[in-house]
Amino acid sequence: MTGYGLASTDHENVKFAVEIKSLNSKFLELSLKLPRAYSEKELLLRNLCSKDIERGKVNVSVNIERSADQLKGAQINAALLTKYYKQLEALNTDLGANSSNLLQAALNFPDVINYSEEEVNETDWEILLSTFTKAMQNFNQFRETEGAVLKADLELRIKNILGFFAQVEVLEPLRIPQVRARLSQFLEDNVGKINIDQNRLEQELIYYIDKLDITEEKIRLKSHCEYFTQTLKSKDANGKKLGFISQEIGREINTMGAKANDAQIQQLVVGMKEELEKIKEQLLNVL
Repeated sequence: MTGYGLASTDHENVKFAVEIKSLNSKFLELSLKLPRAYSEKELLLRNLCSKDIERGKVNVSVNIERSADQLKGAQINAALLTKYYKQLEALNTDLGANSSNLLQAALNFPDVINYSEEEVNETDWEILLSTFTKAMQNFNQFRETEGAVLKADLELRIKNILGFFAQVEVLEPLRIPQVRARLSQFLEDNVGKINIDQNRLEQELIYYIDKLDITEEKIRLKSHCEYFTQTLKSKDANGKKLGFISQEIGREINTMGAKANDAQIQQLVVGMKEELEKIKEQLLNVL
């Protein structure tokens, strides 16, 4: 799910900053950017992220800014550079070549520039780890706040589905008499009332109406919606479970629409499907 956390600490002219950002993803995709000196701590930080962030496309950026007097830049070996430069200059004179880039060429020779590795002391690491923990706490707080909003929205969508369902329950008892009347009128118009075998007609009507019965679908749909709401209130990470329940809700809605054979009920089914699609989109944000 989406989230954002930022924390920084200033200590002896050194600023430690950690930024955590995440976007929706079915799995955990973690990108961790660390200063080179702290590369040996990467596995530990990755494990901490995996423990608290179960899924999402996550970017963690760790930045350390030091004051000018604490910076350790590259060191140029002036004596070796001079020696290389004079050798190149002599060769250039003998060959009569262009001498405009001799200094650049000398700088590229081995051991002319020495890069001093930054050393990590225990104090710096403890400060960085503390800053990382604060950023993670802010990240989780952001997600909890967003989660409360998502929960309210999902509860509203389920409530809307049950609202459509309540209208279906009102219309459903009227459907069978209408179907019976339409079929009887069709036979009278095309065969003639006197030629209709009433016993055979009743048998066929019972068979046909049984195929249109949505009692089981109504019971299961209501049960799934109630289970969804109960699961939503759980403190455990149930994003995938809610996804499975929403699939079951979709099956019952689709079957109800296929059996409805009624324009008004099918319109209500379309409304249910629309709410369910919004639920599925939001579930991508739920752990």
